[in-house]
Amino acid sequence: MTTQARRFARLELENPGDIAGAELERVREELEDRLAFLLSDSGPNSDRLAAAMRAGALGSGKRMRPLLLMLVARDLGCDSPALIDVACAVELVHAASLILDDMPCMDDARLRRGKPTIHVQFGEDVAILSSIALLSRAFGILASAQDIPPAVRARLVARLSETIGAQGLVRGQFLDLQGGARSAEDIATTNELKTGVLLGAAVDMAAIIAETDDCVSQSLRAFALAAGHAFQIRDDFQDGPDMDPSVTGKDIGKDVGKSTFINTLGFDEARRRLMDHLHEADRCLTDAIGSKQGTRRFVGSLFGQGMAPVSAPRQPDYAVHH
Repeated sequence: MTTQARRFARLELENPGDIAGAELERVREELEDRLAFLLSDSGPNSDRLAAAMRAGALGSGKRMRPLLLMLVARDLGCDSPALIDVACAVELVHAASLILDDMPCMDDARLRRGKPTIHVQFGEDVAILSSIALLSRAFGILASAQDIPPAVRARLVARLSETIGAQGLVRGQFLDLQGGARSAEDIATTNELKTGVLLGAAVDMAAIIAETDDCVSQSLRAFALAAGHAFQIRDDFQDGPDMDPSVTGKDIGKDVGKSTFINTLGFDEARRRLMDHLHEADRCLTDAIGSKQGTRRFVGSLFGQGMAPVSAPRQPDYAVHH
């Protein structure tokens, strides 16, 4: 493991002023409370559409994207009270994308975050409609966010919109569904669109709110791209037939027959690329925020227990619920 990768894997608090585990948990709880509040007007509990929206957006997710947005913005010196609503909008887009990804005509998944997928619980029709409703709610939240100048708010809406469309999440899922043999470059492109694009939007939106300069924004975007590739490769490792769904929180074996880095290049090369992406992510993050630890500790908490033990064929000793 490289020195830079170890910096991501290390969880010890290096500076008393840095965000600690308890503080991170407090931010996470605030995010959960705000998400629940923002969905409270979607309908009563007896309403199946409202229930599906809440089931898709609330629960046991890692909240990687909204927390990343909030922590990056804070590391950039932004303390806007609107930050949490912008983060919630990003999470609702992510939740909507997962509902669609899990559909029988897409990945045909039955388990997500340790529970039956939304189409299994509520039916395919309600699942599709709940995804559309979550997307609509996300843009409504952004458009009405207070304490953000109108020009900045417009940039946020535009950035999130382009993330979803034909050159973003939609394109990534389309490419992933095509099947067949693909080159490593093609796989990297699909991974970038499926995972990296929303991470990129999260850090871009943090930079927009913080009104930082272009050099910082470019470094953050490069960080998100590298981190997105690393997350997708790690996700591929968790799809092996020896994995336990009670640990991963979702179906296993969904990548059988698909062109992934592991299937195409082999375990060792995939692991090497994972480490390279983490090295690059840490370098770019340092360029953007220097030695500040809020973002770095959070990313480390996502990878920390999973870095060293990556070896075939053993189960990871951590739970990952996207």
